[in-house]
Formats: sequence, C-alpha cells, structure tokens
Amino acid sequence: MTGLNVIVDLSHHNGNVDLGKAKADGILGVIHKATQGAAYTDPMYAVNKQKAQSAGLLWGAYHFGTGNDVQQQAQHFLSTVQPGPLDLLVLDFETNTQGSSMSLDQARQFVQIVQAHTGRWPGLYSGIYIKTLLGNNHDPILANCWFWLSEYGPVAKVPANWSTWTLWQYTDGAVGPQPHTVDGIGACDRDTFNGTDLMKFWGYEEIATAVNTSSAANS
Repeated sequence: MTGLNVIVDLSHHNGNVDLGKAKADGILGVIHKATQGAAYTDPMYAVNKQKAQSAGLLWGAYHFGTGNDVQQQAQHFLSTVQPGPLDLLVLDFETNTQGSSMSLDQARQFVQIVQAHTGRWPGLYSGIYIKTLLGNNHDPILANCWFWLSEYGPVAKVPANWSTWTLWQYTDGAVGPQPHTVDGIGACDRDTFNGTDLMKFWGYEEIATAVNTSSAANS
C-alpha cells in the first residue's frame, strides 16, 4: 500500500473501540465523525476523543455535509469540535442516502467558513461524488483544501482539481486492498498518508515554530 498506512476514520458505527490496542498495532491518527447536517452529533465523538488522547494518538474531526442550511452546519460542526490548532478538520462531501445532499456551492461556503474561523483550510473527503460534480473542471475555492480520496480500488484516481491525494481511504473494512482490520477496532475504514512527515501535516511543526517565535520575542 502506497504511503504511510497509520490512520483510521471512525464513527459510532465502529462501536466500543480500544484505541490503546490500535496504537500498539501501528495506528498514529484517528479522524472521527463529529457532526452531520445542522443538528446531529455523533454520540461516540467525545468518548473516542478522550480515548485517543489517553492513547497519545493524533486527532481529527469530520462533518458529513447535507443539503441543510450551510451556515448552521458549519456553526454546529465548529461548536461541537471546538477545534484547537492540532485538531485536523475535514468536510465529508458525498451523496447523502438519507436526505438531501450538499451541493458544490454549499461545500465552497462550508470550507470558507471553517477557514475564516480557524485560519486554515479543512480537508475535503470525497470520491465519485466530487468526480461526478466537478469532472475535469477546476474549482479555485475547493482547491485550497487538501484532498482525502475515497477509492477502494488498487489505484488512486484523483480528480483533476488536485495534483495528488493527501489521504487515501483505500478500504471500508470489507473491500479494497489489504489490510482491512486494526487490533482493538476490527474491520474499519483505513487511510494512508501521502508523505513521511505526518506530524508536520497535522500542524505540530507550525505550533513549535509559533512557540519558539513567541519565546524569542519575549526573551
């Protein structure tokens, strides 16, 4: 499997997970569903965040976009996550099988609200949905987001809007290349990172630089 295969993405569907065992099995980061639409909060988000922190794992949160009011969705996500500088943030942009789906314009609005609130662009997770809506067109707003590809085949096929993938969800725990399972979790969504410096991607280098700059200014 190409990349650094050390990340899982979870939701309440994964049940009662043991993230200590997951870390011992080589997992370094967890990206968890936080919210969906304008009101839903994943009931395991806070529980698993505490487990991840106790295990010393990197943490991220994603919002499943719907066709609801995008301002309300963004506010719901941000108020639920209360993101710190080391919380990875993602918009899950895919077809909603239980109601209206988020549009391209809504996705643009959502990521701009997150950027305005946090000073950084979130990732955009998508697969066939973004490929169908965008085709080979370029979207200058969404292109600011690092791309998290959902593709369960042996080859990562990236939309023309991005030069490459940053994360690749290569399996849902049932189909796609191996491995599918993680100790302490079982079969699950697994993700590989397109690089070697995972800590820098997660923002740790920026924090260290800011702290060192502040210390130097105050000395």
